[in-house]
Amino acid sequence: MPENLTAPPPADLPAATAPDRGDHPPSRSGAGPRTRRALGRLTTVLARTVAVFVPVFLVATFVTFALRSLSGLSPARLQLGEEATPEAIARVEAEWGLDRPFLTQYGDWITGVLHGQLGRSWSNGADISTLIGLGLGVSLSIAFLALLLGGVLGFLLGTLAALKPRSLLDRGVTGFVTVFSVMPAFVVGIVLVTVFAVGLGLFPSAGYVPLAEGGFGPWLSHLILPALALSFDVVADVARQLRSGLIAAYRENYVTGALVRGLGPRRIFFGHVLRNALGPALATLGLKFPALVGASVVTEWIFGLQGFGRFANDSAQSGDVPAVQGVLVVSIALVVSFNLVVNLVLARLTPAAQRGV
Repeated sequence: MPENLTAPPPADLPAATAPDRGDHPPSRSGAGPRTRRALGRLTTVLARTVAVFVPVFLVATFVTFALRSLSGLSPARLQLGEEATPEAIARVEAEWGLDRPFLTQYGDWITGVLHGQLGRSWSNGADISTLIGLGLGVSLSIAFLALLLGGVLGFLLGTLAALKPRSLLDRGVTGFVTVFSVMPAFVVGIVLVTVFAVGLGLFPSAGYVPLAEGGFGPWLSHLILPALALSFDVVADVARQLRSGLIAAYRENYVTGALVRGLGPRRIFFGHVLRNALGPALATLGLKFPALVGASVVTEWIFGLQGFGRFANDSAQSGDVPAVQGVLVVSIALVVSFNLVVNLVLARLTPAAQRGV
């Protein structure tokens, strides 16, 4: 018998690889240590996330404030125009507290952010938290649905390609996802509107209905097309990562050992191979979600949506610095939060990640 068939499985393989004959009840003696190890891994993930979040947040917000000071932008320019007198500009800036030292302004703003206050817009004086909340609900709904569609379709395509590598099916799936990956979202959006909204009349061509106001049906019907337009790139990346991970996992020695011990193909796939191959695909989803929320400006224009990305674009073009700073804070929070969720899932599902995320 070859040497690799008798060797013990690696450390990331679950301990029970012998066939389950059902003649012995499961042992609970190791439940306590396993629980403590799991809690330790979760604590480590949380600590690392906080250690990354705090310096990134401080540096990003400080740089934004520094750029505002260097750019010469002020609410007086927006409210009074370019012909305003120096006295009028000084009066407006004093009303906004811009006549104080830079570090004092930054400290007051950071204190407000920690209390959930992002300040007021230079353009209209409205509360920035309220303005962001109006658009964030739209963008989060589209992003979550796009992530769900992309993850499910990418999982199916990547699994199909990996089960028969170098076959006609594998080449077809690879070519299909390659085409998906190079299609811009705004082109896909225009095609979807033309075919399914204008041509067939199956979905609305524009607008958004909140879930609390219109119910699930109208809410979903307005989200399907923009979410589908944004999901193509997610489908391609998830399928490629999962295919590569599955093919690599099937080549490991513990798969051969599991076959020799009599485990069935389904149990090997779900119990061992998939768990070890999921890491890159889940990490891809963690990177894609913030991009879906913030980089959908063109898609929101096509479908007539006033989302988070469009608000960020409008604020930057108008020179509304407090609004841009609010967008930055929310973006950092979204990136950190979603990557924390992905890391926790990795720590729970993938054996390799249990040694350190």
